[in-house]
Amino acid sequence: MTDLSDVTDPPKRAVAHAQLSSEVRGSVLRLARRLRQEKADTEVTDAQMAALGYVFQAEPLTIGQLGEHEGVTPPSMNRTVGKLVDAGLLTRRPDPADGRRVVLETTPAGAAFVLETRRRRDEWLVPRLAALSADERRTLADATAVLRKLTRS
Repeated sequence: MTDLSDVTDPPKRAVAHAQLSSEVRGSVLRLARRLRQEKADTEVTDAQMAALGYVFQAEPLTIGQLGEHEGVTPPSMNRTVGKLVDAGLLTRRPDPADGRRVVLETTPAGAAFVLETRRRRDEWLVPRLAALSADERRTLADATAVLRKLTRS
């Protein structure tokens, strides 16, 4: 891993930042890809799983709120939601505050799907975290806070 604390020359710093960017991106993508394999059902796409997980966490939500969170257009979000409704994992119902809007909620099957997927992902990850040293786990906890900050920028 690149140690940026020792780089004071601007051109060297730019190269070091680019190298760190590449290392972080590659590691995060590989870890995310591996965790995505631990779904309760392989028929549910990654985009559908992300949408279902967010609805489970923040329900009730409108399709617009969900689309904004996921960074997709309303037509795309409608297709994703439609497939989750057809699969019995989400429901649509009129918004009690504004009958013109529709809100989304997870069904019992959708909630069970999210919880089972989280259980499988934890089952894969927890032993690997336990195998790290205490210092490595502290470093990872610190890095997690930094990664969370990056995702919000």
